[in-house]
Amino acid sequence: MHAAASDPRLPDAARDDPTLPGLLELDARLAKLGGRIRVLSALAWPVEMEARFLESWRAGRPQMPEPPTQPVDHTDTIEALDDILRRLDRGHPIGDWLYKTAWSYRVAALMLSSIGTARFTECSTLLYGHPSTHYRSQDSTTLQSAERMLAITDQLIDARYVPEIPYDIPAPAFAARLRERIDPFFADNPVEVVLDPQLASKAAAGSKAIRVRADALFSELDLDQLVEHEAFIHSATLLNGKRQPWLRCLGTGAPRTTRTQEGLATFAEIITGAMDINRLRRLALRVKRLQEGLAGANFIEVFGAFLEAGQSEVDSYRSAARIFRGGDVHGRVCFTKDGAYLEGLLLVTAFIKRALYENRGDTLRLLFSGRVALGDLVPLSPFRDSGLIAAPHYVPPWARHLERVLATLAFSTAAQSLQLETFDLDRFAAYEDEVLEGAGWSVGTSVAVTSDSGE
Repeated sequence: MHAAASDPRLPDAARDDPTLPGLLELDARLAKLGGRIRVLSALAWPVEMEARFLESWRAGRPQMPEPPTQPVDHTDTIEALDDILRRLDRGHPIGDWLYKTAWSYRVAALMLSSIGTARFTECSTLLYGHPSTHYRSQDSTTLQSAERMLAITDQLIDARYVPEIPYDIPAPAFAARLRERIDPFFADNPVEVVLDPQLASKAAAGSKAIRVRADALFSELDLDQLVEHEAFIHSATLLNGKRQPWLRCLGTGAPRTTRTQEGLATFAEIITGAMDINRLRRLALRVKRLQEGLAGANFIEVFGAFLEAGQSEVDSYRSAARIFRGGDVHGRVCFTKDGAYLEGLLLVTAFIKRALYENRGDTLRLLFSGRVALGDLVPLSPFRDSGLIAAPHYVPPWARHLERVLATLAFSTAAQSLQLETFDLDRFAAYEDEVLEGAGWSVGTSVAVTSDSGE
C-alpha cells in the first residue's frame, strides 16, 4: 500500500497533486495483478520435443511437433483489470500511463486465454506488432526493413556463406564467465547466473537471476551479447524499476514495454560492438519467417526456410518454435514477438536520434529508470524532474555518455551513402592511378630526385 499524498517523504510536487494518492493505490494493485500473467512460461514448448523432431527430420520422415495448446484461464484477472481500467483518470499523465499498462496486461491475459486460436494472434499483434504494419509517417514496414537488412548483409558477405562461429563453451564454464562480468556491475543487487535444463531459449533475464540453458554450447560472441542485452538492459531496467519508491509498475515489465525493451537491448549490442552479422541476419530472418508463418506456412516449411538460410538444424528448430509457440504449427496462428526485436531496434534508434537532434537527451534517462515504452518518455519526464520517478541506479557504460552514442549514429548515417555494389577492391588501386594521371603524370614515369643541400 502506498503512502498518502500527505506523506512528507513524497516530493513537494507530488504532495500538491490531489489525484496522485488514488493513482498510486491503483498502481500498487496493478503491479500485483501483472505478476499473475506470465506469457513466455505459458507458451514454452517441452525441451524433449526438439530431439524428437530433429530425429524424424534426419531420418527423412519429419513429423510435425505437437506442442501443448491448453489455454490459460485468466477470467478473474481480466475482471480485476477491468475494474482498474474503469477507475483510472486518463486526463492525468500517470493515470494514462497506468491505463495503457493495464490495457496491455488485459490483452496479454486474453491472448493466453485464446492459445491456439486466431484471437491469439490478434492479441499478440496488438502487443508486439505485425511484420507488415505501416507507420503513418513512414513508407516501409518491418518486413521491408528486414529484407533490406538481409540485402545489405549480402553485400558484406557472400550470400551463400555465413561465417561459422564455434559454439564450444559448455554452459557451466560460460555461466562462470558471465558471472565474472556482471557481478561488479550489480554490486548492490547481486544477480545470480543459474543453469536451467528446461529453458527453451539459450538465456533469459530477470531481476534476481539470469538463467542459462544447461545443455547449450556457447560462443565467445555470446558472452558480450548476453552481458549487454540480458544483463545490462533486461536485468538492469527491471532492477531499476523495482527500486522505484512510488511507481511499482515500473518494475513489472508490462507487455506493452516489450518492443522498447527488446529494441533497446538490441541497440545496446550494436552500439557496443557486441552484435555480429550472424545474429543481425538471424533477427531479420525471424521477421521474414514470421510473415511466412502468418501467411500460412507450417512449422516444417518455416524450419526448412531457416535451414536454407544458413542456420543449423538446432537453431532452425528453435527459431521456428519461437514463432509457433502458443499458435498452430499448421500456420496462420503465430506468436509475433520475434518481430519486436527488429521493429523495436528501428524505433529506439529513431527515438534516440530525434531526442538528441532536439536536444532532449534528458528524456533518454527514463529508458533505464524501469520498464517503459518509448511513448512514456515525454509524458513521464516531468515526474522524473519532480522526483516521483527516481534516477536509474544501474546504467550501462555506453549510455552514460550520450555524445558517444551521437557520434556513432552520425557516422553510421553518413556511411550509408557509400554504394558498395558499384565497385570492387581493385577500384582502390585504380583510383590512385587516376589521381596520378589527373595531376599530369604518366603512370610509370620515373621522376628524378634532386638534392637541396647545395652539393
